[in-house]
Amino acid sequence: MQTQFAKNLLSSALSLALFGAVGAAQAQEQTQPAATPTQSNAQSSDQTQGNTGQAGPTKTLGAVNVSGSYRSSIQFSTDAKRDATNVTDSVFAEDIGKFPDTNIAESLTRVPGVQLTRDVDGEGVNIQIRGLGTDFTKIMLNGDQLAVASAGGLNSQNQNREVDLDLLPTEFFTQLTVNKTPTPSMTEGGIAGVVDMRTTRPFDNPGTHLTYSLQGQYNSIGKDVKPRGSLIGSWTNKDGTFGATVGYTASKNDYNVQGFETIGWTTPQLTAAQCGTAAGHCSPAGGSWVIPGTVPANAGLGLTQGQAINNAWLLAHNPGLTTAQVANALIPRLGRDAYTDGTNDHQSAMASLEWRPSEAAHFYLDTLFSQKEKHFDRLDMNLIGRSGQLIPTNMQVDQNNVVTQANFANAQYFLEDRPYDQHTKFYNINPGGTLLFGSSDNWKLDFQGYSQRSWYRQYAPSIDVQTPMNQNISVNYANTGGNYPAITPSVNLNDPNLGWQYYRVNIQNETRTTDNKGTRWDLQWGDDSNNLRGGFAYDDINREIKAYDNSTAWATAVNAAVGANGWSQYIRPGKGGFITMDTAALMAATNYDYLNATAPLGTAAASGANAGNIQEKTWGWYLEGNGKWDLGGHELRLNGGVRHASTDQTIAGPSTIGGVLEYVTLKNSYGYYLPSLNAAFNATDDVVLRLAASRSLTRPDPSAMVPNTNFSDPAAEIATQGNPKLAPYLSTNLDFGGEWYTGHEGYLALDLFGKRIKGFTVSGTSLIPFSQMGIPFSSLTDTQQQAINLRGGPSTAEVQVTQQVNADGTLFIKGAEANWVQPLDFVVKGLGVQANYTVTSQKSIGSGVSAQAIGISPHTYNATMYWENYGAMVRLSYTWNSAQVSSTANQNGLPFAQIKTDARGQLDLSASYQFDSVMSKPMITFNVINMTKANFRQTLTYNNAAYTYYTPGYTIMLGVRGTF
Repeated sequence: MQTQFAKNLLSSALSLALFGAVGAAQAQEQTQPAATPTQSNAQSSDQTQGNTGQAGPTKTLGAVNVSGSYRSSIQFSTDAKRDATNVTDSVFAEDIGKFPDTNIAESLTRVPGVQLTRDVDGEGVNIQIRGLGTDFTKIMLNGDQLAVASAGGLNSQNQNREVDLDLLPTEFFTQLTVNKTPTPSMTEGGIAGVVDMRTTRPFDNPGTHLTYSLQGQYNSIGKDVKPRGSLIGSWTNKDGTFGATVGYTASKNDYNVQGFETIGWTTPQLTAAQCGTAAGHCSPAGGSWVIPGTVPANAGLGLTQGQAINNAWLLAHNPGLTTAQVANALIPRLGRDAYTDGTNDHQSAMASLEWRPSEAAHFYLDTLFSQKEKHFDRLDMNLIGRSGQLIPTNMQVDQNNVVTQANFANAQYFLEDRPYDQHTKFYNINPGGTLLFGSSDNWKLDFQGYSQRSWYRQYAPSIDVQTPMNQNISVNYANTGGNYPAITPSVNLNDPNLGWQYYRVNIQNETRTTDNKGTRWDLQWGDDSNNLRGGFAYDDINREIKAYDNSTAWATAVNAAVGANGWSQYIRPGKGGFITMDTAALMAATNYDYLNATAPLGTAAASGANAGNIQEKTWGWYLEGNGKWDLGGHELRLNGGVRHASTDQTIAGPSTIGGVLEYVTLKNSYGYYLPSLNAAFNATDDVVLRLAASRSLTRPDPSAMVPNTNFSDPAAEIATQGNPKLAPYLSTNLDFGGEWYTGHEGYLALDLFGKRIKGFTVSGTSLIPFSQMGIPFSSLTDTQQQAINLRGGPSTAEVQVTQQVNADGTLFIKGAEANWVQPLDFVVKGLGVQANYTVTSQKSIGSGVSAQAIGISPHTYNATMYWENYGAMVRLSYTWNSAQVSSTANQNGLPFAQIKTDARGQLDLSASYQFDSVMSKPMITFNVINMTKANFRQTLTYNNAAYTYYTPGYTIMLGVRGTF
């Protein structure tokens, strides 16, 4: 309580001190000419977008679309950085349009400190900033919170606060701003940073214009050349009071990603006889590989049926190994070749209206619609390691006990065929405006509202068949080099008549919905250099995940349809070296469409996400001051104040209680003061020094909050449950840095940053009265009710509840960003370079469970060499991320096991030539993405324990664009 009071008092003191200073600065400015109404109105256009933090004097960057050369767009980015009081980086329209970028995420990856998460086909999906995962980044669309209903990439779950940016085309955006230090007027929620994306409007480029773009794109892992195109029309009237912009984009893409997956690694569960002891075990906990106690019939490799597989047998058939090495031998849980073959189609449309009835009034209406359709077949052939009965012979292991060579008898395979259908739709509408009033237009009111909704539907049935046991199937296993193990079976897995048997079938569907709406109002007194500001924002954020499962009914229908004729009637030879399913025929014969449409609700989705609903109603208010002073010929700019954010959460989810599935609803509320200060000092005409301090928050993981209550005993004494009382992540932040502007678009920048973050979670167990669990007593079984009454009734009887709880540990992240932009005209006219490097490190401090941020490379850099002259442009860009830790420990039940991602670099080329003397000034464009065909690879702790490996290939795009 005392700590919270102190923080609130500090926030208030900071605000009062800054407001007093701003008042003094305004008094100094009284003798200076006021900004004209035209200038103020132009400047307000950008600031209306949700307070991106560019406090102080601003140029008309947000109101005028960047046109002309690539270098001019870099110039605008440089000017925006120089003029901002907080630490920020921006990307402008031409910068986006001329890079070989297929979506917004691709464009942002070139900003210092930003990393990109890609899907297995190479397309960028999510971004991370400054050493923290994607859920710590707040994504804004025209100043409003953005949410997209999606499960993420192929192996993702997206049950946190991730935003998939592959849904948004670059053609509709004029400016992307990455705010790395907050201001009081900025929407809270992004400890790592706040990204605001600004869509195009009519007065960004006044007049009548029609811009077209058409490309053919070929993917080396696809089949054919696919089209991509856009058409954007913009008009403003002669009086400059009204304008309209409409646009449409569409693209088609196909791919066939080949790879290898293991779904983790496992160790044997040796019996006492196999350990050479009278009782007990010698294998580590968590292993799931079961070596039979005796050699079964037809095990293969010439083994004699009935022989006891004891300790002596294992050591004799695996010469050179000790019992401990056999007991700890690591093999893939499901070593499998994997193929993903399908299509990925996008369509988007936008419309924007602007009305400027006077120099003191500006109104706008922005709309955006986007949809994505993905249809693909995911096919893999699995060597069963987990719960399998492989018998090792001639096995060898390395110093980490990773198996490097073996011949396995008694092998069994299963095919998994999963035809996916994914449908995503999104719309956003945001009206707003700016009004200037007062005797000298020194009062400004910005206001905006928004309504946003997205839908996601995934149909992901799976059809699995397996080889029968006792069929003399063995494999040669070699893991002595390369990206993943080579596994060679003794039989032809592409033979439909191999005797395939039923393993399992699933109907597991998933729907997601996000529904956001809100409003924000900002009142400013003063000009854009010296002012006092205050405002409030309200957001109503809803996210719902529903799971549907009708696997049992379909399994009955499938077994009846297969009948005596066997599986060969539905199996065909496949192109990947193993069989494939005739899914259409099997579905038609088993009433699949009806069973799929009538699937009942479940508790967990096929993606692994927890089903449930979370509603967050947030209120934020702020007081902010901006000031500019002349200190002996050196300009000092300050931005500071305090924001208060309160949150009311309603969390609901399905729970199995008394054998019945029902929804349980729980609630939570909290509020925090978030002070911040940003300072920029012009040490010389070309050097700007910066200092920033702030407190920020990110709300907790919704998936850990949904109830999902389950009792594991008939007496209702032990339960697992989500925790709606989780506190948010809170971070104390400090930045220090500066830039040296070398002329034109050039500058050198260095920024040092540190964050101390609390709020990470760990599994904890506590005793709480039943009445506090949020579950109706009447929903329990009679036995459970009797047991609780015997323990004193619902208000007294305690239940041992295991759930996620906030840990005491604090994560300290520190790092540095270096950025260099330099024209090299003195070498070759039109030549230039852009380069940036980011390094981060983390350390868990304090008592309690160690906190850890995952999914972030500690070293990243981007480098671009560009040349632009005589109507031609060539750019070569390289992005590199170092190896990273991508999961927490204890994967697959092994305490030491963590998923790691290999270092990866990607090289892209962009070139164009414009015909200025031809109508519409057409520009021929040529882009190559991932020129070196860099692959994706993950491991489990050890470099030779491959987890996933995918080959996204390269993409070539040839097109034309122009403007009438």
